[in-house]
Amino acid sequence: MSLAKTNTARISAWHDFKEITKMRLAISVVFSSLAGYLLGALYIDWTTILLLAIGGYFMVGASNAYNQIIERDLDALMNRTKNRPIPAGRMSVAQAFAIASAFTILGLLTLYYINPKTAFFGGISIFLYVCCYTPLKTRTPLSVFVGAFPGAIPFMLGWVAATDDFGIEAGTLFMIQFFWQFPHFWAIGWFLYDDYKKGGFAMLPSGERDKSTALQVILYTIWTILISIIPVFGVTGTLQLSVVSAVIVGVLGLGMLYYAIRLYIYQNNVTAKRLMLSSVSYITLIQLIYVADKFLR
Repeated sequence: MSLAKTNTARISAWHDFKEITKMRLAISVVFSSLAGYLLGALYIDWTTILLLAIGGYFMVGASNAYNQIIERDLDALMNRTKNRPIPAGRMSVAQAFAIASAFTILGLLTLYYINPKTAFFGGISIFLYVCCYTPLKTRTPLSVFVGAFPGAIPFMLGWVAATDDFGIEAGTLFMIQFFWQFPHFWAIGWFLYDDYKKGGFAMLPSGERDKSTALQVILYTIWTILISIIPVFGVTGTLQLSVVSAVIVGVLGLGMLYYAIRLYIYQNNVTAKRLMLSSVSYITLIQLIYVADKFLR
């Protein structure tokens, strides 16, 4: 094989590895976990940070690989997923399963080394995502509710890794990311409605792009904002937030709420995409604000 062909094969293999593990998504999940760790840690242990990042990536990568194995025939029907490694024929199910299995074992071992509770919640996230959320996606819009549980684990997982404890603090971080997922994924389900329909996925709460769905987006956005500022009232244990930071978080939330209301008014894909982007900005920025608030207070 020529050098050019060898390099092309390596690039293709690396690209498929990124796709089967959904690298960008996995990195965003690791970011949430590290933010949770920094919030819970009394002092920074760089070894734990490294293990949490590696273990977190393994767990998310495993979940995504299992998901793509299960949904390979449906992925082939949708424009956004038909070029994934398995439906495109670049990776066999056996290869994907080997990656998923290896990532599961390595992820659990890595997180267990931090502490058993972290590994336990990591294992729960894989089980819920693969065995509950994935099969429900083609059956009921309640799949988003079920999927919100594993999706909310990363932020609080970092706290558990830092403290070896699940209390009101970790629970609050869990609830922030839990409620945030509804407007985020319903916005995605809105502008990808036609593509999801090809695969038979039921993602929107009413099943349609209508005012009922948009109204629920507004309600869950409000819940997300309220839960995000609760720590300012001193009722969430050692997880605290200054008044200044709470105001900033509230303003960011109003930005997301603005697009949620616009979705209710206009009910179009452009607004849904803007809501999705604002939701990503919101969760990223509030995690940074929480961490900055802790270390600058």
